[in-house]
Amino acid sequence: MKLGRLRHAAAYEAIRQCQAENGWGICWLCKQAGIARASYYQWLKRGVPEGEKENEVIAQLIQEYDERFHHILGYRRMTDWINRLNHTHYSRNRIHRLMKGLNLHSVIRCKKAKYRRATPEATSENILHRDFLAERPNQKWATDVTEFKWYEGLVAKKLYLSAILDLYDRSIVAYVVSGRNDNKLVFDTFEQAIRKNPEARPLLHSDRGFQYTSKAFQIKLSKQGMEQSMSRVGHCIDNGPVEGFWGILKAEMYSLNKFSNSDELRSAIDQYVHFYNYERFQERFGVRTPMEVRAAALATKFPEQFPIAENKRIQKYKAKFAA
Repeated sequence: MKLGRLRHAAAYEAIRQCQAENGWGICWLCKQAGIARASYYQWLKRGVPEGEKENEVIAQLIQEYDERFHHILGYRRMTDWINRLNHTHYSRNRIHRLMKGLNLHSVIRCKKAKYRRATPEATSENILHRDFLAERPNQKWATDVTEFKWYEGLVAKKLYLSAILDLYDRSIVAYVVSGRNDNKLVFDTFEQAIRKNPEARPLLHSDRGFQYTSKAFQIKLSKQGMEQSMSRVGHCIDNGPVEGFWGILKAEMYSLNKFSNSDELRSAIDQYVHFYNYERFQERFGVRTPMEVRAAALATKFPEQFPIAENKRIQKYKAKFAA
């Protein structure tokens, strides 16, 4: 693989190999490649530049992290993680070029959305109103349930994951895995979150799933002194951060593995949630993990603020089509 930036390096290497393996003449090979013979001999006698030696070290790190983290790192996150874990300052362009040379890239997300209609007992207004910025931990929580499948032969089995995400540090506050998508699944998740954060009184945002619109769940919120917010019908983006987490989890863990039983899938979910909270660096937080950010915020009266960058594509669309 070409790690340096030397012009015609690949051609020089091909000439060297053809001459060594087949005994073909250097003059003829250089003529076929359109390269001056003197240039080839100059390349042959040169030493390996320091930059190229460093590229070989970086390439080894890239291959190691790509394998270690199950091919989930694109060149941006690969750059952040290499720099964070090795105290370096490599540029994204350099890492991108080396990953292209190694033919490494992050996994591609394939997402299928399914919806079902339900008649709610009681609904709440969309109080959150897509304001996903929180100033401190336990100010705004978002929650949802997602589905996983695994197979026993040709028979599909299902597991359901309920999670609550804190919008300040994007950490998973609580989660529960169950074979049934019922009230107990959501209630257990909520109670786990309250046990871990007994003084929390956040705004809790969800979609209009039957568990969240049930009067029993709303009584639990009222007892805790919490306000409820719900997405509008057909607007999944109103709960964007949790939907984003589902996409990350499925792209970086679920889609990369095949599971033969529920225990394997449960274990993989447990491991990934721990990885996400404690090991998965996020650029928005200065290449720190959600739990690093959470711990720092809980230890001070004035938590650090992390503004959400504007989506340039959305801004461009609004400028073009908004009235």
